[in-house]
Amino acid sequence: MNKTFDKLGIDAKLVQALSKLNITSPTNIQEKVIPVALENKDVIGKSETGTGKTLAYLLPTLQKIDTSSKDAQAIVLTPTHELSIQVQRVIDSISKNTSNPVRSALIVGNVNIRRQLDRLKEKPHIIVGTSGRILELINLRKIKAHTIKTIVIDEVDRLLDKYNIDNVKAIIKATLRERQILAFSATINEDIINISKEIMQEPEFVEAQEKQQIPSKISHMYFSSPKREKIEVLRKLIRIFNPQKAIVFINNSYDVEVACEKLRYHKLNIAAIHGNFIKKDRKRVMEEFKKGNIQVLIASDIGARGLDIKGVTHIFNVDIPEDPNNYLHRVGRSARAGESGIAVSIVSNSEKSLIARFERYFNIKIAHKYMYMGKIFDVKNNNKK
Repeated sequence: MNKTFDKLGIDAKLVQALSKLNITSPTNIQEKVIPVALENKDVIGKSETGTGKTLAYLLPTLQKIDTSSKDAQAIVLTPTHELSIQVQRVIDSISKNTSNPVRSALIVGNVNIRRQLDRLKEKPHIIVGTSGRILELINLRKIKAHTIKTIVIDEVDRLLDKYNIDNVKAIIKATLRERQILAFSATINEDIINISKEIMQEPEFVEAQEKQQIPSKISHMYFSSPKREKIEVLRKLIRIFNPQKAIVFINNSYDVEVACEKLRYHKLNIAAIHGNFIKKDRKRVMEEFKKGNIQVLIASDIGARGLDIKGVTHIFNVDIPEDPNNYLHRVGRSARAGESGIAVSIVSNSEKSLIARFERYFNIKIAHKYMYMGKIFDVKNNNKK
């Protein structure tokens, strides 16, 4: 990637703001999306988590904002409160480093609506939030949809599912036909593409394949266990490691709840989130985890989407993902900002081939360990670690 942001068409004030944030080179997805988006074309963008999708849609959106106007000109839709907060923080971090700041407002459900109405009185240029509350405020005529020129659908695979699609379609229908739609996700199948084409105007499909690297400061290890004993092995490992802040990954919502109940019985400081959680409960758990009041968070992959938590020291994989990129996304939630992290997998016999696959794919060593008398040893030579 030899291009620079200015060569992609991003204006000097935004390039300068990015430079202040130590962002100087566009990623693959940004190289491909930004020129197309600046032409006001509709875009469906597919790229792995962590490859820069947020800036791929925010930079052209920010560039087209008329800061002299008091109108709302863009809506960014996300599936969760946490992701909405993260997107707004990116907007603010760029905007405060420009001479003409773009105003934004966070509009999400299960939050005091009066405060949000006060924020709308400040005339934000970009509204970031979840579809239900944004549609509610459009219907109440507190958000003027006819001034919206850009709609971003972040994690489009979730926002066009059966639970969210009606709200998204209603928001789009409330805007003028000349608006631009930018839709992004790490996972986009044919069904999502076909549905997107129904709500977009001749969208251009952009895909960026980037093989990501696992942070070098993560240590990887695995412990063998029959599937039925995995939660007991997890309990012992939590006792031995005594992590400052850990995330445990389990594949489905039911098993997340079962594991949480079993570990709470042993007086461990644990909470859970998964895809079936209602927003206010999810928000409460996340706030407690961020503050350090919860030591271990048990999550499904869907429940953990959009999370960006500082200070996570340990990742435990109770169910091993089949896709190497899912392993990357899980373990990459530790070792943020140059810190170190430990990734621990609890592996049944049928899953051991996946460990070998991850080693080959990422060129890493996942050490085979075992526990004895409250200590951890290397299986190969029995040296204490």
